[in-house]
Amino acid sequence: MVKLTVAVLLCTVCVLLADRLAEAYAQNKAADKLQQSLGLATRPDVDIHGFPFLTQLLAERIDRVDVTVPDVSADRVSLAEVRATAKDIRIVGDAPTSIKGAVIGTMDGEVLLSFDDLNRELGASQLRFTGSGSNAVRVNGELTVAGQDLRVRAQAHIRRDNGRALTTTLDGMQLDIPRVATYRPGKDPDHAGLRLHRETAERISREAARLKALLSVPAVVDRLGVPESQVDRALRSEEELHRLTNAPKFIERLMKVNLIDVVLEHPQLLRKAGIDPGLVEGLLALKPPELSERLSLSFELPDSLRELRLRDITVERDGVRARVVGSGLRVGKGTSGGS
Repeated sequence: MVKLTVAVLLCTVCVLLADRLAEAYAQNKAADKLQQSLGLATRPDVDIHGFPFLTQLLAERIDRVDVTVPDVSADRVSLAEVRATAKDIRIVGDAPTSIKGAVIGTMDGEVLLSFDDLNRELGASQLRFTGSGSNAVRVNGELTVAGQDLRVRAQAHIRRDNGRALTTTLDGMQLDIPRVATYRPGKDPDHAGLRLHRETAERISREAARLKALLSVPAVVDRLGVPESQVDRALRSEEELHRLTNAPKFIERLMKVNLIDVVLEHPQLLRKAGIDPGLVEGLLALKPPELSERLSLSFELPDSLRELRLRDITVERDGVRARVVGSGLRVGKGTSGGS
């Protein structure tokens, strides 16, 4: 009886050991197959659930598999991590000796677009991405235009595109010429355009020559909302000029003047206002679509994973997360369309 008990125990241990070894081997092979089939730069981590494993393998159906893939390339950026749980996996081929692939019944997971990775990968433009709540990302940093570094600020709103892509729409974009002016692209007459900073407007108001140069342009006078008769007197008299510049809200009016149309017609005003004409030309050449592309943090699921869809996109402290769901995903050869 003792010998029989020992023999049973040894057989049980051997079976358990064989089952665990077979599972470990299968996990390694599955990781290699996923990396090869999906063209991943990093080997995924595969964890097969269910016991015993060998009976699942012989039945050619696995209950559940957890997969974690770090650092997945997604167009201009990388996904910091992809986690997924696959259930009801049907093995294609002759298990256990000749497995060609698998068909996944259902899959549920999530992807993370890390702000740390965005800041590193898009760092050539010296941009920084941070969450600002309400599914929006705040963009701050610098862009080089016409050889000058301009401060840039914008908000990128996150949305799904056709269920397979994460795209961004930008608003509130502005580029600051330090201590001079702010440029906001767009067509909104109340906000878009090139407008002076307060310190620049105050400096011009104190310098008679620069102020007279501006007041000599009818378009500027019209935008200031100052009566022409008062401007005429100011151009002829230093006393009247001083009275005009010290009038209530004159500085605020000067700051609201959109200089884009004015400087196009009177480029000499740029230098008199302390603005490099080449910089303004560079700003005007930088169209909103090009700006949006330079600030974009979008990505799209790979073509090899057409069965997957994005859901529930949220902006969190560490980055942008999205749920990934799908069914009927085919992996490996011999799966009627799988890669």
